[in-house]
Formats: sequence, structure tokens, C-alpha cells
Amino acid sequence: MARHSMEMLSFDNSYARLSESFYAKLNPTPFSDPPYLISFNPAAAELIDLDPDEAKRPEFAGVFGGSLLVPGMEPLAMLYSGHQFGVYVPQLGDGRAILLGEVRNERVERWDLQLKGAGLTPFSRDGDGRAVLRSTIREYLCSEAMHGLGIPTARALCIVGSDHKVYREQVETGAVLTRMAPSHVRFGTFEIFYYRKQYEQLTMLADYVISNHYPHLVEATDKYARFFDEVVEHTARLIAQWQAVGWAHGVMNTDNMSILGITLDYGPFGFIDDYDPGFICNHSDHNGRYAFDQQPFIGLWNLSCLAQALLPIVSKEELKTSLDRYTATHQAQYLELMRRKLGLDGAQADDESLVNSLLALMSESHVDYTNFFRALGDFRSTPGDQNESLRDYFVNRDRFDGWAARYRARLCEQTSSDAERCERMNRINPKYVLRNYLAQTAIEKAQQKDFSEIDRLLTLLQNPHSDQPGMDTYAAPPPNWGKHLAVSCSS
Repeated sequence: MARHSMEMLSFDNSYARLSESFYAKLNPTPFSDPPYLISFNPAAAELIDLDPDEAKRPEFAGVFGGSLLVPGMEPLAMLYSGHQFGVYVPQLGDGRAILLGEVRNERVERWDLQLKGAGLTPFSRDGDGRAVLRSTIREYLCSEAMHGLGIPTARALCIVGSDHKVYREQVETGAVLTRMAPSHVRFGTFEIFYYRKQYEQLTMLADYVISNHYPHLVEATDKYARFFDEVVEHTARLIAQWQAVGWAHGVMNTDNMSILGITLDYGPFGFIDDYDPGFICNHSDHNGRYAFDQQPFIGLWNLSCLAQALLPIVSKEELKTSLDRYTATHQAQYLELMRRKLGLDGAQADDESLVNSLLALMSESHVDYTNFFRALGDFRSTPGDQNESLRDYFVNRDRFDGWAARYRARLCEQTSSDAERCERMNRINPKYVLRNYLAQTAIEKAQQKDFSEIDRLLTLLQNPHSDQPGMDTYAAPPPNWGKHLAVSCSS
């Protein structure tokens, strides 16, 4: 496969072919201080056929730090609106992100390249258009961690930093994240044209998304209804994957929901440490609207907002039919994932009760979510084996013993051996996730110009299911200082 220089990348910007009511064209704003490369992701570079040696060129930090353009780039900020914490905000848009265009690789896949933190846009409102190093590191690492877990997500090519000062709760240094996705169109992109009664643009947007991302629907007479139906299914399955791995998004506003059903806009996210179904990862979410256990409902609520926006082109009955499928789709996908996490073959009527009973015990004893499911692979189904190491996770061992008896009986109905089951379980139950304290450690080192921990975590999290020599400390539960780190929207 060919590897190209930056100048030879096959750039286009199909979004710029739409009318100017969809965006504002402008160039990124260079930092006041020289940019420098902080971290580069070869796995993401491979997606666009970019030669990894390009990262060694001095121009690389200029291009992906917002001070240089290469041929074919047509920078623009996308317009959208959205429901934020349940309240409609008439205009949002890319306030600190600029879409450079899309790169087509040799496999004829297209990847948007977007600079996050590239300066003021017409949609910045009261913001400064910048991103801080702290938030950039978190998004860079988590998007790659989610990909490693097999969850649909935007990707991240690199972080470019600068000594440029940015003011948040305190003075921090600025950085630019180059993020990649097949599309950055959101639910809120449709909402703004609906609420402005710009139905022609709404139809143009739907046609654009279908043509570029749902091409199998282009010739269908009911293409808009089928398009929405597929968005419902993708979203239901995505959120089931979040729930199964124990991950909370933190800000599931409709402007943060991808029309492709991928994870987008990493802010105050969090992987659960001690299992708590009501886990709130965003300290700004005072009412718990986006708590971990609320995510499935919020997914449906957000899809209802999208359905409202599609009323000019899809009948109410068709939209409702699709929405009515959401809960069953989500629940079926979630239960299937949890069966796999438990190493269960096939499906039995009591499986949901078996899963829910375990989660209730884990919540009661504040059991570490990731570590317990990884350890569960070592469960021995031999009658009389007490599985002492697993019992020790629980305050009430007798109650765990009762659950374990049910689990053993279920496993004994299977033909696979304990060793085979463990191998299967280890392929879905990760050993490593991006715990907040790990990200915080990388951030604090980076603030001292030591970027080595970012690269170490990037490599680790791209293979989260494999035992990696010398890295067991990265699978440990958080120390006391790392258990209740405050994470906000600016994170």
C-alpha cells in the first residue's frame, strides 16, 4: 500500500459543495507561539495512507497546528444547533473546530480531518476557539481506547501543542487535536434547519448524508424513513456497547450525537471504576441527566429530537415506528454483549436475571467493574470449587456464592471447557481501560513537557484485551487521589 506525503494526500471537501448556509469558510488561526508535535498516532495515519515519517518534518506541526495548509484543503466551520441538557439552543456550530476537508484513501474510504482548538469561528459565541492541552490529551487517548475496545468512534491523528496561553479555570497551554471521522454531521445539524423552517436545506442535508454514508438507500422510494430507521439502530447498538464496557459519555446533547452512530465529542467522559449504575462523570451535571444508567433513555430522547427535525420529509407514523424499535434493539444488543462478557453460549430465558443479579451485587459491594469481569474469566465451574479470589471482591460472600451457584449451573450446560471460555471472555473483557487517573497522570507529565506517558498509554489502549508485559500497574484500580477526579465540559 502506498504511503503519501502531506502534500500528496487526496483531499476534497464534499461538505463545501453544499450551499454556504451549512458552514462558514475560514482558515485556522495560528498560535502566537511556535507549534510543536506532542504525539502522533501511526494507526490513524494508516487510515489515510499518510507516511508516518511525515511526522518528523518540521512542517507537520504547522499543518496540523493550524498555521499551514496543503493543496486541496478547504477549511470551514460547520453550522448546527442542538438540545443541551434538554433545552434547545438555536445556534451552536463549530466554535473551536475547523474541518480541513476529507481524505480519500486507496480503499476508497473517506475521512474528515478536523482541527479541534484551531481558533475563533463565527460560531464561537463567548469562547476563545482554543482547546487546552488537558482536554486534548483526554480526547486523543479515549478515542483510540474506544477503537481498541471495538466501539465505533472518531479517531485521532495527532496532538500539536504550543506555549500559547489559554484561560479556563486557570491559565493553561493550548493544543490542537486532529480528529478523524467519516463524517462530523450531528443530530443538531438537522435540527437547525428544521427550527429555522429551512426545509430545502434540510432535504439537501439528508440527501448529502444518504449519498455519502448510506448509499444503499439512494434509489429507495422511502429513503428518508429508512435512513432514520438505520440511525436509530446504529445509535441503539452504540449505546449498548457503552453500557457493556462501563463507559459514560457525560454530555449527550443532540449536537454531540453522530448521524453515523459513532462516539463523538469526548469531554467529561469516564470509565466506571467501582460499579455504580448512577455514576455521573461530569461535575457540571448537577441533576444527573447524563448519568451512566440514563444513557439508554437519553439516546431515545435524542433520537426523538432528530425525528422531530425530519417531520418535513418523513411521516410521523414512520418515525414513530422506527423509534418504537429502539428499546428492543438496545436491550437485545446489550444482553448479547453481557452474555459474551459472562462467557455464555446461546441464549436462555434466565440470562437477563443472571446478569442483573450480578450487577446488583457489584453495586452493593462497590466492585471494580473492569477488573471483576476480567477476573471472571478464571471462574472454575468444578462443583465444590469456591472461587475464593472472586469471592473476595464482595462484602457479602454468601450472596456471591448464591449467584455463583446459578452461574455454575448455566456453564455446566455448555460444551466448552473453562479454558476455552476464559479465552473467549478475555477477548471481550478488557484488562486495560482509560481510567481517569491514568489520563491525569499523562496530563500532569505533559504539562512538564514530558510526553512519554501519552505515547505509552496510546500503545497500551490500542490493545486493551492483551496481557502486556510490565504493564500490570495500569490495570490497577485508582489510588485514593484518583477516585473522585472532577471532570467538566472543558475537560
